Formats: sequence, C-alpha cells, structure tokens
Amino acid sequence: MDATSLRAAHAALRNSSPLVHCLTNTVVQTITANALLAVGAAPAMVDEPAEAGEFAAVASAVLVNVGTVHQRTAEAMRIAARAAGQAGTPWVLDPVAVGGLAFRTGLAAELVGLSPAVVRGNASEVMALAGAGTGGRGVESVDGPEDALEAAGELARRTGAVVAVSGPVDVVTDGHRVVRVGGGSVLLTRTTGAGCALGGLVAAYVAAAGDALTGTVAAHAHVALAAEAAAATAAGPGTFAALWLDALDAVDGDALTRAQVSW
Repeated sequence: MDATSLRAAHAALRNSSPLVHCLTNTVVQTITANALLAVGAAPAMVDEPAEAGEFAAVASAVLVNVGTVHQRTAEAMRIAARAAGQAGTPWVLDPVAVGGLAFRTGLAAELVGLSPAVVRGNASEVMALAGAGTGGRGVESVDGPEDALEAAGELARRTGAVVAVSGPVDVVTDGHRVVRVGGGSVLLTRTTGAGCALGGLVAAYVAAAGDALTGTVAAHAHVALAAEAAAATAAGPGTFAALWLDALDAVDGDALTRAQVSW
C-alpha cells in the first residue's frame, strides 16, 4: 500500500457509489448522511430489527455505532452484524463511549466477536474494548493514539479487524503494519458528529477499495484534508461544519496522494 493506492480507492468510491447501511446514533444521523453523500456514497439509516438483517445483506457496507444505543437498536445491530458476516459485507464498529457504561460495553464486546472489518474509535474507546482501559469521559478520550497503539495492535490480531484510533495524528493498524495520518483541524473536535461520520466514510471506502487497511487510511486522509481546507476560511465551528461538507466533496484522488500519511 502506498499513496497511489489512496488515489485508486478514491476513484473506486466515486465510480461505485457504495450503499452504506448506517445503524448509528440519533445525534449524528444527518451529518453522517451528508458526509457520505459529499464523498459520493449513498447512505441509508435502517435500524428496525425486522429489516436490519435483510438490508445489511444487500448493502455495500454497514456501520454500527453504539452512541445512543437502546434495546431495540442493539438487537438491530446484532442482526445486521451477523447478516453482514454471512453475506460477506464489510462492516465497521464504532464503540462510542465504551468502557464507562456496562450496557454498551457489553454490547460492543459482543459485536467485536462478530468479525467487523474495521474498529474505529478514540484511544480510550479502543483501549477499553481491548481490555486495556476503562474508557474516557463520555465520548471524549483521556488517552492519545500512541497510548493505545499496543492495545489496538492486540485487538487487531485477536479479531482480524483493522483498528483505527483517532486523535491529532490518527493511528491505523492491522496488527502487523502501522500507518499514521496527520493533518486535520482541532475544529473537528468541536463539531457534532465528525468522528461518527468518519465511521461511515470508512465503511464506504472499505467497500469501494476492497481492502480494509487501504480503505480505512483513505477515509482518514480524506477527512483530514477536508478539515484543513474548511478550517482555513471558517469563522468558527458553525461555519466549519458547512465548509467541511463542501470540502469533503472537493477532495480528489490527487489530493489524497499528498495527505500527511506515514507508511
């Protein structure tokens, strides 16, 4: 994998317009859908248990985000993850706020056993899911990506998933290789749902690229480049959010080859 593979992943995404089945939290559904549309993917929010398995089997990829989970959506997530696995559909687990609350922590532990292609979270979430920490302060991490590198590698080797840890410099590993993605903007942390939307973009890119590590790195690079462009003219977090969606649309394959990616 190198910079040219990121360009190829972007071209595949634009050409295939993957359908991403999002079982995500209620706070971020709109921004996740808009971010997916901006990069050329097609979002669908189907969280009814009676439909979740059927839809996961025909989608290009599935996102499972436990941010505002309750009993009904938890069951839909289990059904969707199992159906995705049976259909060979790649799916992404975002273990939001795992570690501090027993219900979601138990659910995430159950889901990670259902073979996600990618686990994406902040350092505290990843460490808690790996059994190496107790979580952060709600959705906020109290650890850095480098602090979580050992736990992320162990989790990747144990589950077969690519594990991505977000922070000032994102860390992505398959348990053997480690890739770092820099850039971005601190305004991402002051915009509701940017990290959760990233989970959706990871799902889209993995489906398009056909490789979990390449797709995950491409998604992180795409988000970082768009954040830099938006922050350059944003007056604050409100204007940044709108400008970021515009910038997600504007990032092209050549731009991805210039992203701050350390292989």
